[in-house]
Amino acid sequence: MLQATELGEIWGIGRRIGKQLLDAGLVTALDVARLDAAMVRARWGVVLERTVRELQGMPCVDMEAVAPVKKEIASTRSFGRPVTQLEDLIEAVTEFAQRAAEKLRRQNGVAGQVAVFVHTSPHRIEQPQYSRATVVPLRRPTADTALLVQAAVRGMRVIYRPGYNMAKAGVHLLDLSDGSIKQGELDLDTGVKDRTHLMTAMDALNRRYGRGTVALASAGTLGPRRTWTMRQDRKTPDYTTCWHSMPLAIA
Repeated sequence: MLQATELGEIWGIGRRIGKQLLDAGLVTALDVARLDAAMVRARWGVVLERTVRELQGMPCVDMEAVAPVKKEIASTRSFGRPVTQLEDLIEAVTEFAQRAAEKLRRQNGVAGQVAVFVHTSPHRIEQPQYSRATVVPLRRPTADTALLVQAAVRGMRVIYRPGYNMAKAGVHLLDLSDGSIKQGELDLDTGVKDRTHLMTAMDALNRRYGRGTVALASAGTLGPRRTWTMRQDRKTPDYTTCWHSMPLAIA
């Protein structure tokens, strides 16, 4: 089997390293399996060493039945066209925070901080450059979309500067912890109303009817027609999930 498998078919060997191996006279997976693992690590690194040891029959990458809990959740996008208005950036970070909040609730977690960033395109050096980020701490760890969006919007208002063509923005949820663990404190105020059932209902509706079916008002009402939305003119058709993308055969 190894003798019949070409070098380029091996998972973990990219184009650059593959070319180096071919130049060294290696052609098949069997040739790679015969390499000395210590030499491979010294020349190409630990990733290729693990690949060699796997081909030699030594398990190096454990299979994960359940994905590990994330220590940080991010939602970022490049804009379809330059964005200059604060209102558009608020819509963007609202949607990013909403997506991140859904991922956070999926692992039954809560976030203690929300980081927001925005920057111009580093490739357009003829234009003024700007890059800024900030971290907004939360009074209590939460997975409430409204509170996370509120923190993200507050952060964007702080770092926004007019006169720049923003190319990308994003939201990071930091200081994550298990949502089942509650920090006790003195009951000195009314606190925030528990909206766990509301968040569960939002997630269920968005899963059933499509992302963005239920959203906060600060995300805007134009949907895909928003000025900052990523252009997807050449997106691969969704043959298996969208009726409009189904190919037609006319006889």
